[in-house]
Amino acid sequence: MAKVGRPARLNRERIVEAALETGLDTLTMRELATRLEVSHSALYRWVRDRDELFDLVSEVMVGRILPEKEPTPDSWRDWLAELAWSMHDEFLSVPGYAARVAAPHRHNPVSYGLLRDRATLAFELAGADGELAVQSWHIFSIGVITWLGAQQGAHDFGPTQPRFDLYLDTLLRGLPARLPVEHPSGPPGRRD
Repeated sequence: MAKVGRPARLNRERIVEAALETGLDTLTMRELATRLEVSHSALYRWVRDRDELFDLVSEVMVGRILPEKEPTPDSWRDWLAELAWSMHDEFLSVPGYAARVAAPHRHNPVSYGLLRDRATLAFELAGADGELAVQSWHIFSIGVITWLGAQQGAHDFGPTQPRFDLYLDTLLRGLPARLPVEHPSGPPGRRD
């Protein structure tokens, strides 16, 4: 006979939603446990530490931002624009998330890999092969995430705030990456 008891008060989905509602900029595991109305030790039975919590949050965020349709040779630029705008809307909606993602940190290999692979496919469909598709992904992701981190992070841009639509348009016009031409101002063959 199965043991009957009260239903679990916690699950991973509830933990992630509480973390997202609270914001990640100053979130502690103790604060999250209080918000969930469970003991600190009960929370640790579900998530080992902040890194595992951020891995779970990352999986949810990537699920939210990835466009449903696959990119095609005709839609790759629109697909990337949709991805970037989803990143903009979702990352900036959670206090501290864009700033955290923009700072150096360990990436969740599952969610990061899924995001990287789909975006790299878009660049391959645009005509970039292998290494250039991966480099295009790096340019795109670093550019968008750094912009969002700066936007969320109280940077003083002066009287005129930067516009994401202009930034994204300029970024996408330059992608996919192409092999650079040799410029007389730099040493030949230099790759940083």
